[in-house]
Amino acid sequence: MVKALPGAERSPNQLFGYAFGAVYVLVGLVGFAVTPGVGFAATQGKNLIIFGVNPLHNLVHILVGVLLFAAAAAGAKSSRAINLTVGTIYLLLGVVGFFAINHSYNILALNVPDNFLHLATAVGALGVGLFFGRRAAMATA
Repeated sequence: MVKALPGAERSPNQLFGYAFGAVYVLVGLVGFAVTPGVGFAATQGKNLIIFGVNPLHNLVHILVGVLLFAAAAAGAKSSRAINLTVGTIYLLLGVVGFFAINHSYNILALNVPDNFLHLATAVGALGVGLFFGRRAAMATA
């Protein structure tokens, strides 16, 4: 039987943070390739596949990705806390985003697919944070 290297074990919260952190950083970077000429906080951005983006939205993706990744690297407890925080914020953003479309306060250039993606991210982050956090706490009690 092969043993894992010390410290190689990762919690589900950390795995989520590493995976989604990397994806969000990548999406933010690729977003900058499609938004030249778009105002920083323009209410109508350009589409990255079907998702609306502007430079501010790209920057937020990068910051969220770095935050998720850094928390995962800091440990299971930090990762769970950030997953719950990001999940809560994305849940609110997903709901509010539907009302922001075609309004002057839509500074992230959100569209309907963005809102569904943010809600899906919220479900994943909150689900991992709540389910696996509670399970780990019960296992150590």
